[in-house]
Amino acid sequence: MSTSDISRLDEQDPLASGRQQFHLPADTIYLDGNSLGLMSYATRERVSEVTATQWGEHLITSWNRHKWIDLPQRVGNKIGRLIGAADGQVVCCDSISVNLFKVLAAALYIRPGRNQILSTVDNFPTDLYMVQGLEQLIGAGNCHLVMVEEDELETSINEKTAAVLATEVNFRTGRRLELQSLTAAAQAAGALMIADLAHSAGVMPVELDNWQVDFAIGCTYKYMNGGPGAPAFVYAAQRHHTALQQPLCGWMGHVRPFDFSPHYEAADDMSQFLSGTPPVISMSAVDAALEAFDGVSLAEVRTKSIQLSELFHSLVEQHGLSTELRLISPKDPVTRGSQLSYQHEHAYGICQALIEAGVIADFRAPDFLRFGFAPLYNSYADVWNAVELLKEVISSEAHLDRRWQERNPVT
Repeated sequence: MSTSDISRLDEQDPLASGRQQFHLPADTIYLDGNSLGLMSYATRERVSEVTATQWGEHLITSWNRHKWIDLPQRVGNKIGRLIGAADGQVVCCDSISVNLFKVLAAALYIRPGRNQILSTVDNFPTDLYMVQGLEQLIGAGNCHLVMVEEDELETSINEKTAAVLATEVNFRTGRRLELQSLTAAAQAAGALMIADLAHSAGVMPVELDNWQVDFAIGCTYKYMNGGPGAPAFVYAAQRHHTALQQPLCGWMGHVRPFDFSPHYEAADDMSQFLSGTPPVISMSAVDAALEAFDGVSLAEVRTKSIQLSELFHSLVEQHGLSTELRLISPKDPVTRGSQLSYQHEHAYGICQALIEAGVIADFRAPDFLRFGFAPLYNSYADVWNAVELLKEVISSEAHLDRRWQERNPVT
């Protein structure tokens, strides 16, 4: 590859104009969209308008005047279009952890007599923690976490499995699981499928309805660019709505919340997953951020994602860095998400030295360096320049600086 090849790729990129929608700090190459997406200009303007006008001037009348009350459903439907869900099956609310707690309880209620939640040893820890917490709360006889290796997941489903809990893209390795076949296997055994889309929603085509997935959760602050700590989302297939029962019975989940009845009566649609008052400012930020996907083909996003990651790794090999950095992500791009992960004993130091050089990646314990590719704003030149700087960091041994011997609170 040469610089002219890179220039040609950027010139021919059908998604190149997307970069203009985002604020990117000067002299920064951002390859951490799999942890926190960039801020769009539309989001900055919306938050300003919500705080200055809707809240500042219109005050409480904005619940009706600006339809604050409908934000969870409106934003949920927008997210639904990115994950293959028809309207009325997704709401935006709470965090992934809280939404997973709701979904786990609902799944166990729908599958009485089954107590096992089957997941993987290397699933994102918070997913495993939420199952463990529910197990402590209601007892192992009613909820019991079973963890297996990813390759054993499908064959480990049995008559005790209430639900299979799987993240489509592994946060550490970037390996992509086949949700469609996994869902079919779970349901053939009488179990339900719960999908975590944290590292796939917004960066690749997801077809929840077509794949017959039962429940899904996901966040909006990664590839959807909703902002730090932005509210998450929850999906429940329409066929389950009348049988649902989730334990966090808040007033916004009531069928008539403004009747203020002392007795809870759940709504018969996705509103039943709501609990407290919607966080209007942060949810408005998500709403605006999703505008970046207007008219965008997720198939083209996926194609560019693969091209970016393939280019990155080929340049790593071209610069002779593959002896230093061991790729732990699948080599076949079809079987991974939009990231590459490398193992190195000084991965944390490399990450910090890269950040100092203007390339923002991230580190995951114990010794993994991750590069996340966000096709809406990452260019091929970003990849070229990032690998050039990666080579400089390693060859100069900048990663061995004593400053990197002590880790920051957030890695």
